[in-house]
Amino acid sequence: MSKVKANDTVRVHYTGKLNDGQVFDSSLDRDPLEVQLGQGSLIPGFEQGLIDMEVNEKKTVTIPKEEAYGEVREELFHSIKKEELPSEITPEVGMGLVAKNPDGSEYQLRVAKVEEDHVVLDGNHPLAGKDLVFDLELVEIK
Repeated sequence: MSKVKANDTVRVHYTGKLNDGQVFDSSLDRDPLEVQLGQGSLIPGFEQGLIDMEVNEKKTVTIPKEEAYGEVREELFHSIKKEELPSEITPEVGMGLVAKNPDGSEYQLRVAKVEEDHVVLDGNHPLAGKDLVFDLELVEIK
């Protein structure tokens, strides 16, 4: 049987969990993820976990935060005055917001703290600073 190698296009079912077993994402209720390896679209540890798998093989990989979304970066926390937010938004801790760069591209933020006159926004990926566990099932090598 053939095995997954660098730059292959694969279809894989996965369930992503935190170390405590909490599931944060799964493809089991939808089509398998189809992706070409080597394009930078997967976190490094996930992609490396697929290498050498055979079709129908299942395995569990533990991905340290350094091979996932990295450490929480303090420079990605920003304090802004509440009046800088759109008037229809009542900020709450954990709320997701979308901001635009000058070039029109968007990036995700989360409300980390709400104070009387300001909010602290977090630009880190929600899974930054966390080790991840993925159950993988290789469905197809294209």
